[in-house]
Amino acid sequence: MALFQLLDFAGGYRWLTYLGCLLSMIHAVFEMLTLVCIWFVMRDLINVAPHWSRATGINRYAWTAFAFAIIAAVCYFFALMCTHLSAFRTTSNVRKAALGHLMLLPLGWFLTHPSGETRHIIDGAVEDTHAVMAHRLPDMSAALMTPIAFVVVSFVFDWRMGVACLIPVVLSMLFITIMLTTGAGADFMGRYNAALDRMSKSAVEYVRGIPVVKTFQQTVYSFRSFREAIVEYRDMATKYSFFCQPWQVAQLVAINGTFVFLVPTAIIISANTGNFSEFLADFLFYVVFSTITVVMMTKVMYTSQAFMKADDAMRRINTILQERPLAQVSADRRERPKDSSIVFDNVTFRYQGADADALHDVSFTVPSGSTVALVGPSGSGKSTVSKLAARFWDPDSGTVTVGGVDIDTIAPETLLTDYSVVFQDVLLFNDTVMQNIRLGRRDATDEEVLAAARAANCDEFIARLPNGYHTKIGENGSTLSGGERQRISIARALLKNAPIVLLDEATASLDAENETKVQQALSRLLTGKTVLIIAHRMRTVAQADKIVVLDEGRVAEEGSPKELMAQNGIFAHMATLQNQSQRWTLK
Repeated sequence: MALFQLLDFAGGYRWLTYLGCLLSMIHAVFEMLTLVCIWFVMRDLINVAPHWSRATGINRYAWTAFAFAIIAAVCYFFALMCTHLSAFRTTSNVRKAALGHLMLLPLGWFLTHPSGETRHIIDGAVEDTHAVMAHRLPDMSAALMTPIAFVVVSFVFDWRMGVACLIPVVLSMLFITIMLTTGAGADFMGRYNAALDRMSKSAVEYVRGIPVVKTFQQTVYSFRSFREAIVEYRDMATKYSFFCQPWQVAQLVAINGTFVFLVPTAIIISANTGNFSEFLADFLFYVVFSTITVVMMTKVMYTSQAFMKADDAMRRINTILQERPLAQVSADRRERPKDSSIVFDNVTFRYQGADADALHDVSFTVPSGSTVALVGPSGSGKSTVSKLAARFWDPDSGTVTVGGVDIDTIAPETLLTDYSVVFQDVLLFNDTVMQNIRLGRRDATDEEVLAAARAANCDEFIARLPNGYHTKIGENGSTLSGGERQRISIARALLKNAPIVLLDEATASLDAENETKVQQALSRLLTGKTVLIIAHRMRTVAQADKIVVLDEGRVAEEGSPKELMAQNGIFAHMATLQNQSQRWTLK
């Protein structure tokens, strides 16, 4: 249950939660005692009516009621203080646990989990747990204590009218339970949040695709995933609303219909009473009590919904906490690479949920200081190889070594300092061009940043920006073209100046002129470094020391460009097709 897990996260502040609930229950008792004192005032007035001056004890009861009301308010104030302090620590610990666990996950996990979804879990789901710990838990304690206190007090007056007042409470709780735990109400919160997440992600995708949608004169109805997400959410919410309608009406009628049970019971009792004034006083007490049952059951209903949200929130948070972290070795067993060579030895890897291996028994060597190119058809496993080299995931079998050391025994932060990475999907921040490039090495001087930008052919388009290098480029570089964004990513890699460089489709978004310039810059600046490059264009790999051809996740060919052309295999076929495509012209 989510509540017990949240109490674990409260840690040393858990006692404040218990104290807050206890104070809230004491608050409920003193609220009940306040009503009892008010009843004493009414009873004395009834007994002496119409000679009101004879009711000499009402002042004492009135001041006692006032004192009890003050005590109840003070108890509730400190109850909420305690539960809020505990709730703040709980949500803080949940966030720290989730973020701390994220730091231990393989980098590949973030490629398959949208950042918006992860942020929604850590922010939105955690906030849902805060409401339960801070407000709903003490309210539930008070709401449960109220009928208990009333049952005890009812034996002091007339238990028969007490039972009549409790029947609507029992019926109301029954209807709430049916509404929240059966039919469309079962696991509603989980399905609701899942539908909301799908609709939110589809909406973001639709907004980003508006230019294309308008270009082809389409509407939201033609954007299938967005429309289906909206319809799914609508149908689910509508079905739930219709399911809840009769039970909600029954619950409201029951809790507001106390007098339907109380008045007939009072009439039957009054026919056999010997002291009508005493009976009338008792009846008025239950009339007064019935006014707080509506408030009590409203709290119970909202608290039940809050607990459902908390259960679903913890389920979503646990999807992060239960992810298997990257295997770590103890500090005394960690090693450092001896050089910058990379070796794949019988590596097999399958993506989670996939039906086939992405790589199967892959073996090749990238000698230190050499340039090795990975080529092959789309989906052959080139990008997977580059990500396994940087330990985005661990292989299912086989080993990947860097500098003669298994990457499993290298501290992740040490391993990544040896890599400069340029992948197909470029991530830029809503900051200046200067700061986006400086991300490659935070202590780099402005001159070093400018040199890296020039080497990546960034200076030409940066000069056209309103504020040059100090221009903010929008979310993920939204104000730049694809080629410009990729060149900034290349500049980062050049600035980092790591001994190993991974280039995944590094020139895919550049025109022929800029591609040639970038290749010349890379040839000058990557001298002496280990380079693993991926590209479909044969010009990109023409100067490589070795080419590894992948096909369906296996090494199909390996050798120099000249050797592979002579073999007349996959590489030669790809080179021939590319030469033919370059000769294509409009007719």
